[in-house]
Amino acid sequence: MTMTAELISVGTELLLGNIVNTNASYLAEQCARLGLSLYHQSVVGDNGKRLAGVLKEAAGRSDVVILTGGLGPTKDDLTKEVVAEFTGKALVEDTAARKVVEDFFHVRQIEPKDITENNWKQALVPEGAIVLKNPNGTAPGLIVVHENVHIILLPGPPGEMKPIFEASVFPYLQERSPGVIYSRMVKICGIGESKVETMIADLIEGQTNPTIATYAKTGEVDLRVTARAEDESQGKKLVKPMIRELKKRFGFYIFSTKEEETLEETLVTLLRDLGYSFAAAESCTGGLLTARLVNVPGVSEILKQSYVTYSNKAKHKTLGIPKVIIKKHGAVSEKVAAEMAKGAANSAGADVSIAVTGIAGPEGGTPEKPVGTVFIGCYVKGNVTVKEYHFDGNREKVRESSVVYAMTQLRECILSQPRVK
Repeated sequence: MTMTAELISVGTELLLGNIVNTNASYLAEQCARLGLSLYHQSVVGDNGKRLAGVLKEAAGRSDVVILTGGLGPTKDDLTKEVVAEFTGKALVEDTAARKVVEDFFHVRQIEPKDITENNWKQALVPEGAIVLKNPNGTAPGLIVVHENVHIILLPGPPGEMKPIFEASVFPYLQERSPGVIYSRMVKICGIGESKVETMIADLIEGQTNPTIATYAKTGEVDLRVTARAEDESQGKKLVKPMIRELKKRFGFYIFSTKEEETLEETLVTLLRDLGYSFAAAESCTGGLLTARLVNVPGVSEILKQSYVTYSNKAKHKTLGIPKVIIKKHGAVSEKVAAEMAKGAANSAGADVSIAVTGIAGPEGGTPEKPVGTVFIGCYVKGNVTVKEYHFDGNREKVRESSVVYAMTQLRECILSQPRVK
């Protein structure tokens, strides 16, 4: 029998949308890793009465309740007080927690007499609670067991919450969880979501354990294969045949099977492994493509030059595109994209290049070339391939889509040709 978990995020700033609730996303993933069934999540403002109501409901239906936020020194930080009242436990001072507060101010050369009284509130914990060390702040994490329900309190700042969870909460729950949920990610580019789902329709219809879930992103489809198992070793065995089948069906369209690996990381690795140097010529993306690639450590080994040739003059002067070609075909055209790709490679002395030219909007479109029209050219060892795209969305979305599809196109061009260094 699996344990059920529930998340409660505390903070009026979350309700108002002042900050994004990344804690809930992180904790949901961790609960899945632990094999906990997560059926409910709640967000509640800094109001004691409403928080008490949400806590009572959660504790009545879940084995584990994880609360984040509301552990600070101010009056609206009420999580600890509400939990203490709900469990019928008094708040008592914890010696180690008090020393953390003292050391915090001592390091900052603040005299004890100058420390306001509300700061010592962070040294109070529900009687009998397990106190979890916070290496990055003054509010400790806490575990309170009440009527077989494990109530876990964590600070709101992610930089404090995550280290406490990983060091203390994860092993605590792992010991008590009857199983695990093991998952692997298969990341696909170059095929749309509807086609991907069609290609695995039979697997989805017949799935039991493991299961497949699809997640669509800009220019990418992720398939998460998940198995419920007694332990991680069994989970790997259950997932392995499904991963093998997906690789068989999608082939080189799979760019990664690693959870955190990005498309740009795999592209840089591919170029580096082949010994190919790289250049870019960007118009409508204005350097966005290069910025994505530069995020990858080690890109300096392959990146020779990047040109932002936004104007026609820059395309002519920097990339050597004849004015007559731009005038005849237009800056947003198959011919100019091809010339940009060749010009970037020749100017930089690179083996491969990407060129992007398009109409990001909201103005500049015509009936023949509406907003969202983008031409992407790829140069690989003397061979040039250009594709025309029509992206939906606002200016930001068109530019983002152009970047992703440019990386996908270059990857396909490289993999479809003989690997000659």
